[in-house]
Amino acid sequence: MLAELWNNPAVQTLTWALVKVLIILHVMLGVVSYLIWAERKICGHIQARVGPNRVGPYGLLQPIADVLKLLFKEEFIPAQANKVVFHIAPILAVFPAIVTFSVIPMGPPPMFVVTDINVGLLLFLAMSSLGVYAIVLGGWASNNKYALLGGLRSTAQMISYELAMGLSTIPVLLASGTMSLVGIVQAQEGVYKLATVAGFELFLPNWGIFHGYLVLPFVIFLITAFAETNRAPFDLPEAEGELVAGFHTEYSSMKWALFFLGEYMNMLVISSIAITLFFGGYHGPSFGIGGQGFWAPGPAWMGLVWFLLKLGAFMFFFIWVRWTFPRLRYDQLMNFGWKVLLPASIVNVLIAALWLFARGGM
Repeated sequence: MLAELWNNPAVQTLTWALVKVLIILHVMLGVVSYLIWAERKICGHIQARVGPNRVGPYGLLQPIADVLKLLFKEEFIPAQANKVVFHIAPILAVFPAIVTFSVIPMGPPPMFVVTDINVGLLLFLAMSSLGVYAIVLGGWASNNKYALLGGLRSTAQMISYELAMGLSTIPVLLASGTMSLVGIVQAQEGVYKLATVAGFELFLPNWGIFHGYLVLPFVIFLITAFAETNRAPFDLPEAEGELVAGFHTEYSSMKWALFFLGEYMNMLVISSIAITLFFGGYHGPSFGIGGQGFWAPGPAWMGLVWFLLKLGAFMFFFIWVRWTFPRLRYDQLMNFGWKVLLPASIVNVLIAALWLFARGGM
């Protein structure tokens, strides 16, 4: 009976998908713990200090100590808080990131892809929209004026920047002709001829970022990524200088930790999407000068290696920006979103459409 059930292709597909989801979930939890350690160490070096170095060699056991501390820390819930919503909000901070990772191709399919749906990019945009509910509901349910102001700021900020983010992905869709994230990566396979110089043909990777009409969409997407993840210089929903801690002022223990777990998971997700859309996904770099370009796909596991290397570079960039640039004022943040990024993304959609029409494709 069990053998017959296992031989069913649908059962096998579902089983392997569940196994991959469990692997991703547990790996992400470990990665996020040490991503926080990496941020503290990088921050320390930027500020000419050492960072965590007491627990374990180079402070490598500090994340474990932090988790144990938060697990045993006493939890406080405001007397007038909405208890149900107060408990649900931290879960909503983590859930969208885990769902989105199920459609991100971290290597050649089918081994390194949980599922390939033809609206993978649309799923990402939908899940990123859900992230605002965690902050808004957490701020409102806390019955705290500072938390409420942080939640309201987040609503305006994330809605404003979601528009520009969504529009910045349209040129990629026009170029690849699909909303499947696997299809978008496959459209960036190989090399393309950039120019002929002194009789030599110059070839570059067929990644989106190397196509001129996708440079501005990438810049817009990158800026909106900071706003969508509430990272400095767009961390107005927290703003400890003005709002104590913003939307999570009343949270403690593991509920407080879940908000930060969600923030770092969203950093991983949005960086993975940027890699998928503009940096060739799991494809390695390929160049060529002469009569023809060259492109060697290599073994499947190398795709995962290239993806992780790109992801690490993006994570370092997120951390570097946070500890380098000051926070914007709220009016500057809103003006920049509505008066600069949104018009620029609309204009770029028109430019990309005309360019692709003239050139006949990517």
